[in-house]
Amino acid sequence: MTVTSRRRHLFLLAGLRWLVFFFWCALGLQVFFFARIAMMRYVDPGSTAFQRSELGRLSLKYPAIRWSQQWVAHPRLPVNIQRAVIASEDDIFASHTGVQWEALERAWSKNARAEAKAQAKNQTPKVVGGSTITQQLAKNLFLSGERTFFRKSQELVLTMALEQCLSKQRILEIYLNNVEWGEGVFGVESAARHYYGRSVSQLSSAEAARLSVMLPRPKYYEKFPRSPYLNDRAAIILARMPMVALP
Repeated sequence: MTVTSRRRHLFLLAGLRWLVFFFWCALGLQVFFFARIAMMRYVDPGSTAFQRSELGRLSLKYPAIRWSQQWVAHPRLPVNIQRAVIASEDDIFASHTGVQWEALERAWSKNARAEAKAQAKNQTPKVVGGSTITQQLAKNLFLSGERTFFRKSQELVLTMALEQCLSKQRILEIYLNNVEWGEGVFGVESAARHYYGRSVSQLSSAEAARLSVMLPRPKYYEKFPRSPYLNDRAAIILARMPMVALP
């Protein structure tokens, strides 16, 4: 074997070892995620990756800040808030398998056009979502907010794991108790007390509809609660709520 051939052989061998190493690391990460999800059948998650990221960001601005979150078990979650959030965020949540592929494809196409248009004008693109409640939960629980192919692929894997390991009721319960509803405000109980000064069990259907419409942009609507869009969209969601199928 010549010196050149030997070097090439050692290079390929080293590359193969690194490939095997990364494979086992990736597999170990999936096992970790799946174990965490399986535990959520019985144990409420203490915090999510998104919450920890937000707390870190906010603590730099407000050193003494603590996030506001109070857990409400599924049997005590009012029907009106469940119907409102499903109507606003994921209208066929009770029947899909975790992903609405057509909605996701439409969102990707629209975002690609928006990004191309924004780049041409040196602006920030307005991104729309096509994610289901389960996908949003997968992202919030474990992942960062970056928009990459790997991150989206991992989100889909976690979405399938959530759907296989947990009931729809449990998925909705965890989502409603962890989703962001404002600056440092997480979960539906904290949101009800933050915006209306009372428990979620005391909210009217109109108030539940209004909270649900805030979800895509909670920090924005917290600053602009009288937004005409918020008012109009809340009225639409209120009208849809009686037709929503609950899991």
